[in-house]
Amino acid sequence: MVKRFEMSMMGEMNLFLGLQVNQFSNRIFINQSKYILDILKRFGMKNCDTVPTLMVEQAKLKLDLGGQPVDHIDDRSMIGSLMYVTSSRLDIMFATCMCVRYQANSNEHHVSAVKRIIRYLKGTINLGLWYPKDSGFDLTAYSDADHARCDLDRKSTSGSVQFLGYKLVCLSFKKQNCVSISTTESKYVAVSSCCAQVLWIRTQLTDYGFFYDKVPIYCDSKSAIAISCNPIQHTRTKHIDARYHFIKDHVEKGTIELYFVGTEYQLADLFKKSLPEARFKFLVEKLGMMSRET
Repeated sequence: MVKRFEMSMMGEMNLFLGLQVNQFSNRIFINQSKYILDILKRFGMKNCDTVPTLMVEQAKLKLDLGGQPVDHIDDRSMIGSLMYVTSSRLDIMFATCMCVRYQANSNEHHVSAVKRIIRYLKGTINLGLWYPKDSGFDLTAYSDADHARCDLDRKSTSGSVQFLGYKLVCLSFKKQNCVSISTTESKYVAVSSCCAQVLWIRTQLTDYGFFYDKVPIYCDSKSAIAISCNPIQHTRTKHIDARYHFIKDHVEKGTIELYFVGTEYQLADLFKKSLPEARFKFLVEKLGMMSRET
């Protein structure tokens, strides 16, 4: 490339689009502490109190048209800044997306939820993603979903994470396009979406010379796994959109293997609901997020 383009060596990368990159001999650390400090300063929260979690346990944001209205510009500016922080702070993904869901009709209650996320970030400003050098290269995934928790349209939300060894490489948090009539159905739709993401990663890695078969996807619903492993349509599943049934084909071919995992070890549980502090911190660490001082 030097022959075709004018290039210069600037040493190791330490900053990329607001992401701070710290390279060590055996691992790489990525976080956005400088950007978080800028958020605290910009919104006048440098002296705010910190909180240990993003949301109160079992708390749930709801549409409240009778609440005290707020300045939508400031609210959306804060949410937009938080969305950029999710580039390295995956722990705030669920809470931030919940705030996004109601920003069109936000009130003081919703703004309080947004500011709580910023207060949490202040207390965990040095938290980031660690990528160790030697941790294997096996492709694995976890898939989970809630059931009809969105009060606006009663749709469920899917969450999934994909790893190479112990390194988090991809995550997805998205409201489903259909209304599921049971928890089993919502988790079946979620595992199908996770399968699509895994197949995309598998294709990319094939181009790099890495080949995978029987990629494990961990799901905490035995019923959803049973549906995925049964090529026969039944009356209880025939109403599900055909596009979600393609996972059956890949399970039958051996491209994907589904395994049951207990809820306590379901890493995608972080993207489904507000959690107790101990459970929340356990999942954050399992996703490869630790403090810079660790």
